Amino acid sequence: MAVKPANVLVMQSGGSTAVMNRSLAGVASAAGRLGLGRIYGADRGIEGLAAGRLLELGGMSGSQWSRIARTPGAALGSTRRKAAPEEVEAALEQLDANGVGYCFIIGGNDSAETGHALQAGARGAGLRVSVVNVPKTIDNDLAETDHSPGYGSAARFIALATMGIGRDVEAMGRAAPIAILEVMGRDAGWLASASVLGKREGRDAPHVVVIPETAVDEERFLGLMEDAYARHGTVAAVVAENARGEHGALGAGEPWYLDDFGHAYYEGAGKYLAELVGRRLGVRVRYEKPGTIQRSLSATVSQTDADEAEMAGRAAVRYALDGASDVMVTLERQPSEGYVCQTGVAPLDKVAGKVKAMGSGMYDEEAYMPTAEFAEYAAPLIGGPLPWMERLNSARARTQGREGARTPTRTPAKGEG
Repeated sequence: MAVKPANVLVMQSGGSTAVMNRSLAGVASAAGRLGLGRIYGADRGIEGLAAGRLLELGGMSGSQWSRIARTPGAALGSTRRKAAPEEVEAALEQLDANGVGYCFIIGGNDSAETGHALQAGARGAGLRVSVVNVPKTIDNDLAETDHSPGYGSAARFIALATMGIGRDVEAMGRAAPIAILEVMGRDAGWLASASVLGKREGRDAPHVVVIPETAVDEERFLGLMEDAYARHGTVAAVVAENARGEHGALGAGEPWYLDDFGHAYYEGAGKYLAELVGRRLGVRVRYEKPGTIQRSLSATVSQTDADEAEMAGRAAVRYALDGASDVMVTLERQPSEGYVCQTGVAPLDKVAGKVKAMGSGMYDEEAYMPTAEFAEYAAPLIGGPLPWMERLNSARARTQGREGARTPTRTPAKGEG
């Protein structure tokens, strides 16, 4: 009697990204190509699995999967639920009842915790289930991996948004000369730092970048903003959402929200700093917060990011078939002249609940700016060069003092320097 191939279960968890469904398509296509059993998707992660809300994914056509792959968000629906012991037990019962031998979770460090709990529960119950996580987060804060699918596309968005905001304040001049952009990233500065990827000279935005890894000295921050305003006449700064001062979150008392995993969310570090700058300099300061568009805008998807997200999904199936379990797929940058990335695996207990902060060499704590080392790291991830933005008259950007006075210029005569 032939042994039936084990069925597959895939779920998505945590904040979605513009390429999260690429990983889903990668898992489904690899599982189908390798002749595994039925392919199930859990509706809204662990909560849907525990409740038995499963979708059959095996009958979808290649063209349908191609469209799903190009769609931002989480096609299966996501969740931020921290699985309670009874929920893990119910989920394991569903895996057993549906003949699932391979469970794939597309998510971040909280999802690694869920995967680790499922794998431990399966072992305790004597179930032959391999749990393999596929990395995902725009925050780029997953331990044990060089970078995370989702980050490159969000980083490209932030770089473009910063370039645009910089030109906007230049255009508005004294009417609205300063803008502060607050970006996502949770407790790491990877995403905020991506704002420098379009900066080619000193007057280009951003002029100041604030990240959670370095406590903000408010007087130093104000001094840097004031100096940039004196030199350029306009300023654009980028602030990570959980930027902190010496005594905790900037301008915040209690968090406005605390999720199941204990992550605190505060209201407006960027807004708080914008108010400080406005009072110090006596000018209009715009406060911008793009929200979930940072992780969902399909127009700014990085092709590198898209390819690697799908590669990670396909690799997860391959590793599971090779006997791997209780692991997360990792992206590993190879030493070479050009950018080359391969996959590996890391134990889930080394990822769950951990946060990968930016390295000290990637951020100048005196200048409040990411370094060339960071730019070298991040540039290959955003999927190609950013547009070149020209200035009609280079002299227009050379402002003197707070009043925005400009030095008169003329076209040099032939032979003049």
